[in-house]
Amino acid sequence: MENILRDASLAPEGIKKINWVKAHMPIASILEKRFEEEKPFLGLKITMSIHLEAKTARTAILLKTGGADVYATGCNPLSTQDDVAAGLATYGVHVFAWHGATAEEYHDHLIAALSCKPDIIIDDGGDLTQILCDERPDLAENLIGGNEETTTGVHRLKARAAENRLPFPMICVNDAQMKYLFDNRYGTGQSVWDGIMRTTNLIVAGKNVVIAGYGWCGKGAAMRAKGMGAKVIVCEIDPIKAVEAAMDGFEVMKMADAALVGDLFITITGCRDVITMEHILTMREGAMMCNAGHFDVEISVAEMRKRAAEVYEARRNIEAFKFENGKTVYLLAEGRLVNLAAGDGHPAEIMDTSFALQVLSAEYLAKNAGKLKKGVYEVPPEIDAAVAEMKLSSMGIEIDKLTDEQYRYIHSSNG
Repeated sequence: MENILRDASLAPEGIKKINWVKAHMPIASILEKRFEEEKPFLGLKITMSIHLEAKTARTAILLKTGGADVYATGCNPLSTQDDVAAGLATYGVHVFAWHGATAEEYHDHLIAALSCKPDIIIDDGGDLTQILCDERPDLAENLIGGNEETTTGVHRLKARAAENRLPFPMICVNDAQMKYLFDNRYGTGQSVWDGIMRTTNLIVAGKNVVIAGYGWCGKGAAMRAKGMGAKVIVCEIDPIKAVEAAMDGFEVMKMADAALVGDLFITITGCRDVITMEHILTMREGAMMCNAGHFDVEISVAEMRKRAAEVYEARRNIEAFKFENGKTVYLLAEGRLVNLAAGDGHPAEIMDTSFALQVLSAEYLAKNAGKLKKGVYEVPPEIDAAVAEMKLSSMGIEIDKLTDEQYRYIHSSNG
């Protein structure tokens, strides 16, 4: 099948980006050596729908090294980098994506990536899964199973499984400790602020930063904001997380109250209608909003466009909305993932661990083809531990191990 690219001539710049992250993803290099010899994916077709940038490209190449026929597309219309997509295609990966795709184009790209009737899928957000379950089950006839990368996708998977509408096994890579403790916290924490700062070119110190959602991603964004001198306010619906935020030293309040005092708002919940017009109309003049959740539904963007007296581009990736009350507020990256739509996503070293979980979970699916029942699975603990050990090794860190006597002691009921 012919690739779908914005501009194939951009490949040289994309290859530079891929080579850069390759030099900073040591776990992938460790796995590459084994995959070259063992070819665990030989004869298998793997379709990936993940934010199509350099770290994803490195992972697609790793899967191809392992023998897979790889089909890659994006999982968000604004997160695909056209130069990386073009560069990836030169490695023999089938690529169907471009930046700024319309909703129809984005859907067509997903269908194109699935048209190979894959054996394994690697999903981010759940769109591949939704298509295979609800729209085109004929494209799932060879499917062994798949992996899900992100919190939003896991929520969708578990809801589908509870309704008995998931006809194949899916592994929740997002729920592995080596994913959420590091990717969600440190990766999101850094990349969100990278996207905000390069987009606005404004100082963080002294501002009232409102973080909506105090899961692992929200914790990371709040921690980095505090480190840069912001006054951090957390909005939560979970009383336990709200207590945690308060004890971490942050103010906790309802969004209606935070809207009155916030300078910069970051939604990072995985839910919808977190910031509504009711909140927006009470915000300070010049307040800025952005989203770090997977879908662009956390801020009521469509309603903003309907209600605004004037909408204009204030700066690249920043829209100004002027309302009849005279106030102007700003929206970054169209309310889509600010760290990818206006940045390069998580650091390479972070995605090295997350994508190691992905490829090893895919290998687990390949080895257990036909043995897993339909439903949702956690990443096997031995895979989580193996990735942690490779990460420590890449950092030059050694740790103690239990002696036989210690092992017997902690596993004995006699104490």
